[in-house]
Amino acid sequence: MDIKEMRRLIDLFEKSGISELEIDEKGTKVRLRKGGGGHGETPSQRHAPISPPPSSPAVQHKLEEVTAGIKHKKIIPKGDNYIIVDSPMVGTFYSAPSEGAEPYVKEGDIVEKGQTLCIVEAMKLMNEIESEVGGRVVSILIDNAHPVEFGEPMFVIEKV
Repeated sequence: MDIKEMRRLIDLFEKSGISELEIDEKGTKVRLRKGGGGHGETPSQRHAPISPPPSSPAVQHKLEEVTAGIKHKKIIPKGDNYIIVDSPMVGTFYSAPSEGAEPYVKEGDIVEKGQTLCIVEAMKLMNEIESEVGGRVVSILIDNAHPVEFGEPMFVIEKV
């Protein structure tokens, strides 16, 4: 499946009434899922639900993602003070402006609203992804130079 065909598929999916679609074609697996946010809310503005006290085992929820047929488990803390930054497009995640350069952010860094978090390359265009809130980077959920899907969680930021 080429990029042009993927773009067409994404456009059709966004206009449709379905919430999830999975296609497996010639070894390429594509899964599209619409977020569960409220009206007028973008995926990167979606808040994680309120969490129980830290002593409870339900405090953290595991996100399973499938990349090249391998399952990876990532931990996403719950609470209304955590913001999940999702990928706004299908592409390749880059944590730094160039190979060998320092990453834009690391886990534990304090970020300001509008600060660049990463780049998502789509169709040879480098798209800077900026933080919509000020806070502390709790978790980076994608490894450098790995593919990301539309709506896939990339960062967890704790509002400060």
